[in-house]
Amino acid sequence: MAVRLFVGNLSYTTTEVDLRTYFGAIAPPSQVVLPVDRETGRPRGFAFVEYLDRAHAEKAIQQFNGQVFNGRPLAVSEARAREDRGPGGPPSGPRPGGFGTRPPSSFGGPPRPFDPNAAPAPPRSRNFGPDAKPQRGGSAKAKKKESDRPRGPIPLKNTGRSFTLDDADTTTDEAEPIDDDFATSKPKEETEEEK
Repeated sequence: MAVRLFVGNLSYTTTEVDLRTYFGAIAPPSQVVLPVDRETGRPRGFAFVEYLDRAHAEKAIQQFNGQVFNGRPLAVSEARAREDRGPGGPPSGPRPGGFGTRPPSSFGGPPRPFDPNAAPAPPRSRNFGPDAKPQRGGSAKAKKKESDRPRGPIPLKNTGRSFTLDDADTTTDEAEPIDDDFATSKPKEETEEEK
C-alpha cells in the first residue's frame, strides 16, 4: 500500500522536478503533488510525496525531516487523511497568532442565566436609526461650533499685517475717485501753486 508524506516549509521557488530529484535519493517517488494558490498560481509552501513501499517512506522521514533544502529546513511527516485532521487544516488546536479562548463574558460566550426578579433595564435613548426622534433647529454640536469660532484679527501671509472688521471704514461719505485705466485718464494739470 502506498504511503503519502507531507513535506512542509518548502521554499516558494521549489518545483516538482526538484522534489522528485531530492526524494529520489531514497527511491523514485510514485507521485509528487505541489499545490499552488488558485488566485496567484504560486506554490503554497508544501507538497505531498508518495512512495509505494512503507520502508522507503519511513527512511525518507528519518533522513529528510529537519534537513535544509533550498535554504529552508523541511518538515517531513506521514500525511494524515483529511477527516483525521479535523476542520481548519493540518494543525490541531488553536491557530498560532490567533485568539485561543475568550472570556466567558464576551460576545459568543455562554448565555447569562435569566433572573425573573431582576429589575428591567431602562429604555435606551435612540439618537440614530429608524426609531430616532427627528432633530429640529440644528444640533447642540453645531451651535457650539458656531460659538467656538474665533473672533478678532485674521492674519494674512503676504503682508504680515492683521486686519479686522474695524479696518473697513464705511462711515466716510467722501470717496476718492479711482483711476483704474491709466491710458484713458487725463493727467492732472499743474497749477501755479504746485510749481
